Amino acid sequence: MAEYSLSPILPTDRRAMRQLDQLLEREGIRRDGHLDYTAGLFDEDYRLVAAGSCFGNTLRCMAVDSAHQGEGLLNQIVTHLMDYEYERGILDLFVYTKCTTALFFKSLGFYEIARVPERVVFMENRKDGFSSYLRRLKEETVRQLPGGCLPEEGVSGAVVINANPFTLGHRYLIEEAGKRCSLLHVFVVSEELSLIPFDVRFRLVKEGCEGLPPIVFHETKSYMISSSTFPSYFLKDEDTVIRSHGELDIAVFVRIAEALGITCRFAGEEPFSRVTRLYNEVMSRQLPLSGLDFIQIPRRELDGRPISASAVRRLIKEGQIEQIRPLVPESTWRYFSSEEGAETVRAIQSAPEVVHY
Repeated sequence: MAEYSLSPILPTDRRAMRQLDQLLEREGIRRDGHLDYTAGLFDEDYRLVAAGSCFGNTLRCMAVDSAHQGEGLLNQIVTHLMDYEYERGILDLFVYTKCTTALFFKSLGFYEIARVPERVVFMENRKDGFSSYLRRLKEETVRQLPGGCLPEEGVSGAVVINANPFTLGHRYLIEEAGKRCSLLHVFVVSEELSLIPFDVRFRLVKEGCEGLPPIVFHETKSYMISSSTFPSYFLKDEDTVIRSHGELDIAVFVRIAEALGITCRFAGEEPFSRVTRLYNEVMSRQLPLSGLDFIQIPRRELDGRPISASAVRRLIKEGQIEQIRPLVPESTWRYFSSEEGAETVRAIQSAPEVVHY
């Protein structure tokens, strides 16, 4: 049995990074743009034979050279990555993998949450992780409703937003969705990949919705995934990535809808972002197959142009903070014009790109 040395692969190690890209390419994988840590197994001639990476609480970009498969190398890589995450205090781990390798991760203690047949499987290392999340959503719903009572009849709807930041466009979407519902669930994407911290985004959503009845607010945790963290590295092209992302997210959402009695999902029409527009197309096709309605709400406009979070971020980046005032609720404006929001303003102004496509 050959012996291999396990070592971190640093971005500054050009030789190792070149070998990593070549290994991934041979195995039909592209290096993901979002990676925190990468490790590899090298033979005695320092040739890379297996590798894997982490990003946040996810494992990704794992590959073994075809000449060395069957030697248990992937098991070593995954075990090392899990140990690395545990040492960082990250105990709840997730993996997106090909359907053909789902059984391997099951053997390592991962449990399936959802899948897109023949494309991708979403798994976690806690047997009761997703079921615990569903219980939490139910408890939150009862706790936030007046008297703790669910409406006896009517439509129960849902909106999922990133709110980076919360604008009058978001408020209009929620207000219009609420008019069609007896109860509206608003999910705010929890991942810390936005220019505005999650705790701020969540707070501004709740403050910006004051006066709109009745709404229940939820965190998505790691279960409703964003386009920033969805693994595109083993899918063929961008359209396949977007559609697979949408289908996987919908598979998760359907289970959430069943737990909460949600019958309709709302989204704003998308005139700018191609990614969001394709995602909406997937929802319009897939949700009815699971018995859920999908309704797109026209965007709120100002001076003939749809209000968008991207436009707000662009104005902040350009130093035109006063110009965002007619685009956002008063609570959002207070935050960005306050000392508390100064650090976030600096982060936006120093970001190389603030408009997402």
